[in-house]
Parts: sequence; C-alpha cells; structure tokens
Amino acid sequence: MSSHHEWLAEAPFTLALSAGFFGFFAHTGVLLALEEAGLRPTRVVGVSAGALAGGLWASGLAAKELAQELLALRRADFWDPGLPLGGLLRGERFARKLASLTDDRGVGSFEACPTRFAAVVHDLLRRRPESIARGRLAPAIQASCTVPLMFRPRLDGLRVLVDGGVSDRWGLCALTSAERVLMHALPSSSAHSRLLPAQPLPAQAAKRTMLVIPELPRVTPFALEMGPVALGRAYEYASRWLAAQRPR
Repeated sequence: MSSHHEWLAEAPFTLALSAGFFGFFAHTGVLLALEEAGLRPTRVVGVSAGALAGGLWASGLAAKELAQELLALRRADFWDPGLPLGGLLRGERFARKLASLTDDRGVGSFEACPTRFAAVVHDLLRRRPESIARGRLAPAIQASCTVPLMFRPRLDGLRVLVDGGVSDRWGLCALTSAERVLMHALPSSSAHSRLLPAQPLPAQAAKRTMLVIPELPRVTPFALEMGPVALGRAYEYASRWLAAQRPR
C-alpha cells in the first residue's frame, strides 16, 4: 500500500475543489498542505468556493499569498445590498475584488493562467451545469460563486449563470474518466444548500481519491472570524492525510 502523497506523486493529477459556501478557507488550507508537500496539480477544477480558491491559485497566486488575502477579507469587501433584482447583493464589490487579484496582476484570462483551470457554473435557462475553461477569468469565477438569492445572476451573452453547486457540487461535468483526480469534497451544511436536490458524495474510483475533512467550522459572511480556524484545521488534517496510507 502507498500513502496518499506517494499516489499523487506517481503521475500528473487534477485537483477538484467542491462547492461549499465560504469553504474557500478550507480549500486554501488543502492547497497549503499540497504546496508544502511539493505536490502540484496539473489542472484545477473549481465549483463556487472551489472556483474562488482554485482559480486564484491556478492564476499564479501562491497558497500563502491566497491565505493572506482571505485572512484579510472583510464583509465590506463584497457586501453591497441593492434592490432585490434576483439577489440581495449586487456583486459589484466582489467583481472589483476579483479584478484586483486577476486582471491587475496581468492574469485576466484562463489562457494566461500558469496552471490549467476550469470553473463550473449552472446555466439557469438550460438547467444544467457547464464547465468554463476559456475567456475572461474573473467573471467566470464570480459566476461560479453566485449563490442564488444572495447574489444576482451573472449574464454571459444569452446565458444566465449562477453558482455551479446548484447542479454539480463536485465538478463532475469538468472531469474525465481518464484523469487522476484528488477531490477535496465539502459536504453540504448550509440552510441554503438544503433547499437544493441532494448530491451524495461521488463513489470512490481507481483514478480518484477523495479528501473529506470532518468537523470544519461553518464560515458565513457574519462569521468570517471562523475562516482562519477552518483554514488552519484543513491544513493540519490534509498534511496528516497525505502521509496516511491510501485504501486499496
């Protein structure tokens, strides 16, 4: 039997980061553990919170830099209520914040990312999840994070896009059966997610290994102080998990 670290180091792998409301803190803890262990995915797939953490990391922002940005996050950075036109928040502050971390660093598109990246969104009109891997980076990340009723839907041409976790919490639509995948899966815990159809954890597979971290604290816009706790707990658990034996 080999450890999770040894299995990941054997060949190129894709990192899939699931939806999970403000789970980008925990995702960043996992990225920190992977970087420290010298493990770098060749591709990242992100859904909602996973698109935020994974997209910024794939754009070249090191995990420590990403952690610093998140630990400095304040509700005022994204909280801009307006008239209820499909969502409580207008999303303009969130867009500016994302632009400062992508466009202002010269990484405005998927094609400019040092690591290949795909963001999963939900198309409201077609009623299905879709993977975006080309074009402008920040708007795709924002669309993937557009939690229904919290943020207004994002328009992309004739498409009306919201949080990819609505229909594909795990990012399965962006994965192929041929690629080796490490999936950091955040089980649903928010009241909002309980209104959506249940999405059980994907089955284990020969080319897929799954990391599920128990007892992560719940982070919300009104409990951002739990973000550092979630990040630290995820880092510590993921570091131990990498050294543990991988079940056959």
